[in-house]
Amino acid sequence: MTGTGERTVPKPRTLDVYRQWWTHDARWYQGVAARFGHEVANEINAEALRYVAVQVGRRIVRQCGGRPAGDREELRRRYDLCSEWMFPSELRDGGTAVLANGDIELTMRQNFAVTMVRMAGSLDGYRCPCTDVHAGWSEGLGVTLTRNCATTCLRSGDPACRLLMRVADQEAGSPPGG
Repeated sequence: MTGTGERTVPKPRTLDVYRQWWTHDARWYQGVAARFGHEVANEINAEALRYVAVQVGRRIVRQCGGRPAGDREELRRRYDLCSEWMFPSELRDGGTAVLANGDIELTMRQNFAVTMVRMAGSLDGYRCPCTDVHAGWSEGLGVTLTRNCATTCLRSGDPACRLLMRVADQEAGSPPGG
């Protein structure tokens, strides 16, 4: 208590603020799905996430001095940075790797969004927007994908989400964006 009899209220932790916004997001998704169907809710969710993902990708490019990634490993690290900006590591278990063929694989063993959708009872109608997020990151990072697909998904009961991305200039053998 302060000298005036008022109680000092602690500031919320960042994770608590995230949780409030995720609760809003979950309730918003549920409301749209209930009124207009899951197809519409999934479409709007994917559009909004892609928009945010493009902004995050652009931010990462600015933080890297505005230059394109020099090679696949640097691009992989930039995807990890994008992931951290949108889905902090406290809420997910995953990472990226450059495969022998040059594809970039994102693996996610835990994802709070799937957990929350499952808890809300909407898993059956929910479509993961992962490929939309990766397309947005790629656009923001200044690379074009020729492959962007999920090979496994937590939503389907798989032990991990595995997503593959191939950059357009990969076939030519040049560095991404170069």
